[in-house]
Amino acid sequence: MWRRQQGRFRPVFCGVEELRRCRREQEAALRKARREQQLISKRLLREDIPEEAGGVAAVLGEAEIQQFLRQAQQGTEEKEREKALVHLRQGLQHPETQQTFIRLEGSMRTLVGLLTSNQALLQLEAARCLHELSHSEQPVVAEACLPATSYLLTYLSGHSSDFIELCLYTLGNLIVGSEAVRRQLLPQGIIPALTACIQSPHVAVLEALGYALSQLLQVKEAPEMIIPSILASALPQHVLRLLQPSPKLSPGVAVEFAWCLHYIICSQVNNALLITHGALSTLGLLLLDLAGAVQSTEDTGLELLACPVLRCLSNLLTETAVEDVEGQIEFGDERIVAALFILLQFFLQKQPSLLPEGLWLLNNLTANSPSFCTSLFSLDLIEPLLQLLPVSNMVSILVLTVLCNIAEKGPAYCQQLWPGPLLPSLLDILNSSDTEVVGQSLELLQLLFIYRPEAVQAFLQHSGLQALERHKEEAQLQDRVHALQKTALHG
Repeated sequence: MWRRQQGRFRPVFCGVEELRRCRREQEAALRKARREQQLISKRLLREDIPEEAGGVAAVLGEAEIQQFLRQAQQGTEEKEREKALVHLRQGLQHPETQQTFIRLEGSMRTLVGLLTSNQALLQLEAARCLHELSHSEQPVVAEACLPATSYLLTYLSGHSSDFIELCLYTLGNLIVGSEAVRRQLLPQGIIPALTACIQSPHVAVLEALGYALSQLLQVKEAPEMIIPSILASALPQHVLRLLQPSPKLSPGVAVEFAWCLHYIICSQVNNALLITHGALSTLGLLLLDLAGAVQSTEDTGLELLACPVLRCLSNLLTETAVEDVEGQIEFGDERIVAALFILLQFFLQKQPSLLPEGLWLLNNLTANSPSFCTSLFSLDLIEPLLQLLPVSNMVSILVLTVLCNIAEKGPAYCQQLWPGPLLPSLLDILNSSDTEVVGQSLELLQLLFIYRPEAVQAFLQHSGLQALERHKEEAQLQDRVHALQKTALHG
């Protein structure tokens, strides 16, 4: 989750242009914060549970590791060799065994030899041993796996979907485990390998691929060294294809690739290219599909997809004027706004922490588009929007920001905002102790006073000046309070 930047002291302002400038500076900080990425994590595939074999697997010493490797390499029966690798793999679940293994001379060479053998069961168990090593938090362990990376890439073009899935998760773990691994994987052709793999018909493979790609997109050097190459490949088109709403859309695959798209957009390398490929259209249709889904199912897992979809749309819209892309998605269609409010109601009931995600998108939709502001009136959505104010300070700030977007469009829009339930809501907010929430309400009042003089009289009649008084000594608010008092009393 992104964090809001702390508000800064700002000088007195009275004009609409000054209001707009100050608020856009604030929103620039918010947009920057929105691009914070998820924490990188690793995933572990384990089909067997050590406890089922009579207890937790023991830590292995050098002699035991050497014995299992020797049995796996020189055993007379395949089952015996496979069993030796199973014991080794279970031992490698312990960090102590991992450290011992990589220090042991020739151990990785032997394991890679088994990985490249012509016996499928031994290959699979050797790959599972590498997978355990890839899950280590120690970069030195990931770097010890360097000799295996080229083979893992090669096997992505194989025929066994289970084996390909295992290789992808292992590569995904290694990618974030060590910069040295990434330096080797790029010239080895990881991007072409992933591009070829994304055309797999197997859902499990695609989900694993989405994980590996998302790991690659999150590393610190991605914007400079990785994402330009990815954008030059066919991967973005395939990602968007896999996000197209259809009966065949896999939720797990969609979640993985929606986050991939989010990381690409956050890099700001070439978002215009994504829009050219139809990213806005795909995301808009996916938003409509999600709104329909939350109305017909109790599956709370839908928020896992809604979050990256909302972020992708929000961040794309910060860089491209809505008017410039209306032809790619029916942005003028009230369905988009209606769908977003369906999701907001769903979040309110099931996942309140995601409300800021939806409101941030609404903010970006209304910031530069009078038609979206009009949709809020035509669909009678101002009151449902105000009902979100008590949820949290962050939600309050974003709701007020959306209302400011509407108010700054001029007198006709302020006339529809006022009168109505807005005045009681703003008076309640002035009783708040949160400086940022109160500050945003002051900006909305300033716009209303400028464009809707009748609002001043109503504000005065409902003890608005007394509500302002409590904030006149607060350093971050006193100048704005003074400006608003001046406007209210002298016009």
